[in-house]
Amino acid sequence: MTRLAVLLNLILLPVYLWAAVTPEPTSVPISSSGEPFPWNKMRLPDTISPLHYNLLIHPNLTSLDFTGSVQIQIEVLQDTKTIILHSKDLHISSARLLDPNIAQQQALKVLDYPYFQQIALISDKALKSGRVYSVELEFAANLSESFHGFYKSTYRTSKGDVRVVASTQFEPTSARAAFPCFDEPAFKANFSVQIRREAKHIALSNMPKLRTLELKNGLFEDQFDMSVKMSTYLVAYIVSDFLSISKTSQHGVQISVYAVPEKIDQAEFALDAAVKLLDFYDDYFDIPYPLPKQDLAAIPDFQSGAMENWGLTTYRESSLLFDPHKSSASDKLGITMIIAHELAHQWFGNLVTMQWWNDLWLNEGFAKFMEFVSVNITNPELQVEDYFLGKCFEAMEVDSLSSSHPVSTPVENPAQIQEMFDDVSYDKGACILNMLREFLTPEAFKLGIVKYLKRYSYQNTVNSHLWESLTNVCDSDGLDEGRLRGDESCRHSASNTGASKWHSEDELDVKAVMETWTLQEGFPLITVAIKGREVRLSQERYLKSDDQSQTSSFLWQVPLTYITSDSTTVHRFLLKTKTDVLYLPEEVDWIKFNVDMSGYYIVHYEGSGWDDLITLLKHNHTALSSNDRASLINNAFQLVSVGKLPLDKALDLTLYLSKETEIMPVTQGFSELVPLYKLMEKRDMVELENQMKGYILQLFQKLIEQQLWTDEGSVSERMLRSYLLLFGCVRGHPPCVSNATQLFNHWRDSDGNMSLPNDVTMAVFSVGARTEDGWDFLFEKYKESMYVSMKSRIKQALITSPLDQKLKWMMEQSLEGELIKTQDLPYVVTSVSKNPKAYKHAWDFLQANWDSLIKKFDLGSHSIAHMVVGVTNQYSTREMLAEVRNFFSLLQPETGAELRCIQQAVENIEENIRWMDKNLPLLKAWLQRYYDQHKNTEL
Repeated sequence: MTRLAVLLNLILLPVYLWAAVTPEPTSVPISSSGEPFPWNKMRLPDTISPLHYNLLIHPNLTSLDFTGSVQIQIEVLQDTKTIILHSKDLHISSARLLDPNIAQQQALKVLDYPYFQQIALISDKALKSGRVYSVELEFAANLSESFHGFYKSTYRTSKGDVRVVASTQFEPTSARAAFPCFDEPAFKANFSVQIRREAKHIALSNMPKLRTLELKNGLFEDQFDMSVKMSTYLVAYIVSDFLSISKTSQHGVQISVYAVPEKIDQAEFALDAAVKLLDFYDDYFDIPYPLPKQDLAAIPDFQSGAMENWGLTTYRESSLLFDPHKSSASDKLGITMIIAHELAHQWFGNLVTMQWWNDLWLNEGFAKFMEFVSVNITNPELQVEDYFLGKCFEAMEVDSLSSSHPVSTPVENPAQIQEMFDDVSYDKGACILNMLREFLTPEAFKLGIVKYLKRYSYQNTVNSHLWESLTNVCDSDGLDEGRLRGDESCRHSASNTGASKWHSEDELDVKAVMETWTLQEGFPLITVAIKGREVRLSQERYLKSDDQSQTSSFLWQVPLTYITSDSTTVHRFLLKTKTDVLYLPEEVDWIKFNVDMSGYYIVHYEGSGWDDLITLLKHNHTALSSNDRASLINNAFQLVSVGKLPLDKALDLTLYLSKETEIMPVTQGFSELVPLYKLMEKRDMVELENQMKGYILQLFQKLIEQQLWTDEGSVSERMLRSYLLLFGCVRGHPPCVSNATQLFNHWRDSDGNMSLPNDVTMAVFSVGARTEDGWDFLFEKYKESMYVSMKSRIKQALITSPLDQKLKWMMEQSLEGELIKTQDLPYVVTSVSKNPKAYKHAWDFLQANWDSLIKKFDLGSHSIAHMVVGVTNQYSTREMLAEVRNFFSLLQPETGAELRCIQQAVENIEENIRWMDKNLPLLKAWLQRYYDQHKNTEL
């Protein structure tokens, strides 16, 4: 295809965007040729089922286009003359029907309906039910300029040469942009892939290569083995000049990591992690990994973190590449977690797949949850249990808005499907699974999910299939429980852990419990009132909204856990009604519900409940676990937002943090306190803002000054050090700035060759980025570096700079994609929006470039949502609310007017305004009291 075709696609883009949001037509749809299109629904009909695809793809990495042919073997389920399937932006040059029963070919008429990204193949004769036919199509297209479909990626060598890579990203609805197909997850089939390439390239696909044929004109054709039965969104292929390293797992699977040649020396950590994790899942799920190989490929341009294509998982370079001399503790944790996530998908998602995208959480919630289970066991030194809590807090931020959605929610069009890839599907999904695991006991939960995976292998599922597998998990149902040692543990685990107290019935109805968490949005606020031995409980929806009428109709079955001053044993109680009462053996000094925050709910203590816990933290904070302390900090400030707790009480609770040393309570303290002065920054309330900053610094000053400028300690200690030193330097704490300045000057004098402790580089670079000379030097090192973790830390530090014109330039460069990759643009824009010197530039940039952004990142994508919410969520004035509303109100449906993230952005600003109106006087008074009491303490 020519450059003209590219321009034509850009002109037609609004048509395709419209397809993403338009409702289904009630009248007969009209195809591109002007003829009636024989199907008027966005979902494909169930008259045809694909069995096997024979796919040939030939990309040209010079002209940046590709040609292809596909032969699809189909089974006819109802007599029909039309075959409806998906195709997007493909030029289809021929279509033929092959009837093996009569060895005859028939040309098929092709009608195109871009609104629904569908084509209809019309046959002269009816295709008969029960018969198998083959459809052959030839097609061509340009390599996509976005991050979806079969797209172009580039990288620059250390000598400055630009190389092109062609790679796929099909989830959720972009396989149709690479080849005509039945692009819905329930249409599983086998795939045989052939790729044509030049001698200087290699080709990869889901399965191992069987053979290579030498063709004319210096071309080669790699032919890959037939895949297992799978959904179209999991098909993958790459044409590149990558190099690889490999190992064989204990179970005999060949595992390889692929990267650009100059970065292959950063692949060893990922390879070792993948071998260990794939072996773990093989054993844990008691189902052998079904493919002979697992490739992990680092793609230079990649929108999300990674993608679970079966047998060929793809990653951002920063999500896979690690250098022991250049990468930090957080890099090590992050890379291990992402690999664990994608490899968990080889079972959850690939082997057993949700029926439709409304149940995406069955894939993503499970993979997110299994990250923590697997890494905790395979890499205990990473202390992954410290971070699960943060995922639940992130989910609750979104889930506390009226614009939230149920974990399982109806979706139809591509934009709605894209919107499902959010914190609710991933993080809330993981948190409610963790709650269920604690509820059933880990042993019973594991038996249930193994039962689920075995029963539905190579099939598609809905929510209820999972709940059925987790109910009565001790039924044998084909499981060799003796071998799993599950028989005895399953029978007795409930009584051994006290789980029998969850419910009074003989049989627990998992479906009834869990549907209250998956079929309604939001989460419960549990109110606890103690009188003597009596504990009165009530539940309502926690909602940050003026309209509290929306809270009354919600009811959850809540697995409550609690400990008391008299008993560290975890007690359990299943709250199934709006109100209930439980009785303690004796009166207690304090009670703490939601032990370790294993439940997806928050708790309010009426009467003296909060005072008792604040007193406990003040005098003996280690009586509670670090997760319990972090959850109290979070819950207190959430309750301030809905008027259940006065702000001064929540601030009183934070006073104990001056003695805190554990990462989760410390970072949660920052997470609650820093946004308060961020709200003031946007209102130019300089005096109060500085008082608030001073309070936070004073709270953590001792801990900051205890930090060594080294890479010593556990992963959590190292990550906390990085966090604290960066905060101290950005806030201008003199000892911090002095050390960082000295290290930066030495590093610059060595032309960046001196080795700095990796965990302190963010603090050092942020101080260096304050001056124009320092900023320019850092950016030069950013451009030169072949180490993705170093580039990432330099980029983060540059954005903390007060040089606002530099930050404006960084956003422009990210959009251009030459000096800073466009994949990093969402991060750059949202980070600039947090910078007090440049935040307005981020909002201006978002407005000015909106059309370009939705073309590059796709309507409904997480990248767009991240920017919309991230750029606006610290505004708290009615003027900015009006400005944000006004901009988004001018959009059309095809340019995003109906996106959920816009509702979230508006709700966040409304909540900020309410918070400031109500709490600003209280905050001023509390800070004044604090400073009056600490007059002799230096800031």
